[in-house]
Amino acid sequence: MKATSATPSTSAPVAHNALPPPSATSNARSSRIAPHSHIKGLGLTSDGLAAPDGAGFIGQTNAREACGVVVDLVKSRKFSGRALLLVGAPGTGKTALALAVSHELGAKVPFCPMVGSEVYSTEVKKTEVLAEAFRRAIGLRIKETKEVYEGEVTELTPAESENPLSGYGKTVSHVIVGLKTVKGTKQLRLDPTIYEAILKEKIVVGDVIYVEANTGAVKRVGRSDAYASSYDLESETYVPLPKGDVHKRKELVQDVTLGDLDAANARPQGGQDIMSVMGSLVKSGRTEVTDKLRREVNKVVKGYVDQGVAEVVPGVVFIDEVHMLDIECFTYLNALLESPMAPTVILATNRGNALVRGTTDIVSPHGVPVDLLDRCLIVKTDGYNREQIGKVVQLRSNIEGLKLGPGVLERIAEEGERGSMRYALQLLTPASILAGLAGRSQIDVEDIGEMNELFLDAKTSATNIGAGGGFDGGKMW
Repeated sequence: MKATSATPSTSAPVAHNALPPPSATSNARSSRIAPHSHIKGLGLTSDGLAAPDGAGFIGQTNAREACGVVVDLVKSRKFSGRALLLVGAPGTGKTALALAVSHELGAKVPFCPMVGSEVYSTEVKKTEVLAEAFRRAIGLRIKETKEVYEGEVTELTPAESENPLSGYGKTVSHVIVGLKTVKGTKQLRLDPTIYEAILKEKIVVGDVIYVEANTGAVKRVGRSDAYASSYDLESETYVPLPKGDVHKRKELVQDVTLGDLDAANARPQGGQDIMSVMGSLVKSGRTEVTDKLRREVNKVVKGYVDQGVAEVVPGVVFIDEVHMLDIECFTYLNALLESPMAPTVILATNRGNALVRGTTDIVSPHGVPVDLLDRCLIVKTDGYNREQIGKVVQLRSNIEGLKLGPGVLERIAEEGERGSMRYALQLLTPASILAGLAGRSQIDVEDIGEMNELFLDAKTSATNIGAGGGFDGGKMW
């Protein structure tokens, strides 16, 4: 069980805990790659048919086409009062389908994922957790036309004067800000309170900003693209130089959720005295929102919508492992689905016939009560064959920047068919580490073999457990 280098005649075996050899890219910044970062959509053609390999999806043709129909129903506002239930074995792409549906609905559509067991909190009620998730999945797009000063900052000079309250210090009396657009430049003399907002936004010369004329609010849009460098990846957002005059009327769009509005109104701002500060420190982290407050927020939102100032954007609530909810939660879920402002609800489970939690005698398909199942469109996910597992492994290795040697893809696909696709994907990164320890830049078949000696898949582990269902003393099986 030792990894060897590609030239065994000249190099000694490398231990598992040895440090990898230094490389030219050792100083490169590493980033975490999410399990579903390759999913970009459902991968459907213009006539609604699923491409064999599209938008990061491999297989699941029927399930993707069914979800495409649901997306069309949601976009036409004809899916209210219902839910989508994804059923299938573990590792068959239920979470990936839910993410793909959210991608198809649009980047600005709120997506609120949760697991069924999240409702069992000691801080708030179970029904409150569900209601909060639903409110976070309903967006509100507020459009306002405001008078603003917008441009690239060319000058930022605070003017100081003697502090009238003390003869030992100075205070900022005003700030001179120069703004430039494609059409011209303008110099502004602003209040010192606006200078504090500029410092809070960390604005420097070269940033593109706008200042609201009525309120004095300052917003940093990004860095001017004139300062863009040749780096392939940067944390800075570069924006073009604004067009038109510095002083203009501009339509501003702000996206919030009903959950944000609930939370903002549920936490009253205390005073600045020491007792108020100490009280805010010892308060619980979560505040339960009352139904009365939600009705008041809904009334204000309805007023904005009637005036044409705001637009409601229904999002997606994804509840994975929905069989973990109990009978009280399922009953409340029925009521939430019937509410006037309900998001798109996607449920997922890997159970067959199961006991409904919170009951002792109700066995229902998928562990979900029949009255809720009647409201669901049920989509089944299929398992993957060896060819499809190989394609998924190749896709993930490309995403993670891993090189596979001859025969490795076939070997991993074989392991995935014998165990599970998740186990096959989990072999990639440890095998690449083992190859790096051996001084190789690509994964070889021997690395996969050694991974099977070091780790067990779920089926092998279950087979090795004794007939009594436990361990024999301190021995392994």
